[in-house]
Amino acid sequence: MTPIENGLASEERRNFLKLAASGGFTAAMVAGAAGVLWSSEAAAQTQQEERAREQAADRVMTLATAYVLGASRSYPIMQLDLKENIQNATGGKVYVKLAPGGQLGAGGALVQAVQGGTIQAAQHSLSNFAPFASAADLINLPYFCGSNQRFTNLVTSDAWRNEVHPKIEAAGFKALFYVVIDPRVVAMRKGGAGPVLTPGDLSGVKFRVPGSQMLQQYYRMVGANPTPVAWGETPSAIKQGVADALDPSVGALFVFGFKDILSHVTFTQAVPDSQVYSMNLEWFNSLPGDVQEGIEWAGEMTAHQNLAKVPSARSYAMAELEKAGVEFHSLSDDQLAEWQAAGGYQRSEWDQFKADLAGSMETFARLEEAAGTQGKYYVHDA
Repeated sequence: MTPIENGLASEERRNFLKLAASGGFTAAMVAGAAGVLWSSEAAAQTQQEERAREQAADRVMTLATAYVLGASRSYPIMQLDLKENIQNATGGKVYVKLAPGGQLGAGGALVQAVQGGTIQAAQHSLSNFAPFASAADLINLPYFCGSNQRFTNLVTSDAWRNEVHPKIEAAGFKALFYVVIDPRVVAMRKGGAGPVLTPGDLSGVKFRVPGSQMLQQYYRMVGANPTPVAWGETPSAIKQGVADALDPSVGALFVFGFKDILSHVTFTQAVPDSQVYSMNLEWFNSLPGDVQEGIEWAGEMTAHQNLAKVPSARSYAMAELEKAGVEFHSLSDDQLAEWQAAGGYQRSEWDQFKADLAGSMETFARLEEAAGTQGKYYVHDA
């Protein structure tokens, strides 16, 4: 760093600590995201604005996520946009206090916090809803809604709202909006096998999987050796060769620091890396009608922003991974068909999952039709 850059960095640190110490942690994060921490005047102005908004609001809504502010550059979680949109769409009646970066936990811990009313809203994976509404786990059926467009068609459809939302609400949640990230990929470690283009290339590959029984079955069907590894232990498992491959989205691979330990990434489009913003239903129902409408409109606005952000976030993550030597592989229609033939949801091995998760094969057929029907939202696919 040059002396000027060092000075700016020191000033940013001082201003962040000053804001945070005075109780303005959200203000400190907002100022950091806006890139104004280098200026004491601008940082103070941000704190004044946040304090005024909070004091003028009728309600404070805590919104927790697992991702740091700025992550949307490569992983379009859109938390700062959602905060701003809720505040504006409710006419300032709701002030949103952000708790990003796993401050209040991640995944299942955030789901429980929302259900218990400890916090009003949170971001978590759609799979985290599965213990409360098993139908949500249908998204993990391979090639059912792996592409961004099929996923978006599904979760914005009347069929999904009619079949899945009542179960989610019965468990005490309101789904505000669904976040498109990108499909999961096949990512190979450095020093391991070469690129994976066909299911045959996965033969004998130790594939890191989460606890999902469906993902374990899928990778077994396409020839890999599923190896359950806790997420926190995955980087070291990949480095040490305990596992040879893993399957988050490209954005997640970058955000969680895998760029220096991977060699090849293939877009197989089997399963979405999908997220959702959920709210405590009792809290939401206690709000005046106009505030409820404002929050729902804010969710829709942010969903539009999320869909528009997907390709640029992917491009940034890919560019950063390519700098580290990672090679990317897109598959032809014929190659994708080979993957689907080997492990896709149309196979009889998945019938029990369909019936159990959807409740009946008739319900599954309605959801399947919804996934394949273009809705009013368009999203880019890799």
